[in-house]
Amino acid sequence: MSTQPTTEANDIDLTTTLHKPYYHVHFFVCVNRRNNSRSCAGGGSEHLQEYAKKRAKELERPELGRVRINKSGCLGRCEHGPIAVVYPDGVWYRYRSKEDLNEILLEHIVHGRTVHRLVVRDTEDME
Repeated sequence: MSTQPTTEANDIDLTTTLHKPYYHVHFFVCVNRRNNSRSCAGGGSEHLQEYAKKRAKELERPELGRVRINKSGCLGRCEHGPIAVVYPDGVWYRYRSKEDLNEILLEHIVHGRTVHRLVVRDTEDME
């Protein structure tokens, strides 16, 4: 009798699946609406999130892996809004237009370069 664990045909090999994420990039767009114009939705984020989702589909490439454009509730940085954050990089962006979002998608998601002019820095929350 063998003391080695047996592997069933439908068992998952966790050593390989844990290192291959289903989505390679998560792009969270705050669509929270508050009773004032300082909310992200008050700045047009709902419409712009739909644009980002459509544009990301147009930019899909097998070598990029899967990209997910998600609506998000409040991300807690309303004063900079509309706001979005890209994971796994943890880069926070402010944007105002389709052109800003297009630049983020092309530069950050496709080419892996941070769009510095749109980055919200941690130190901005401390001022």
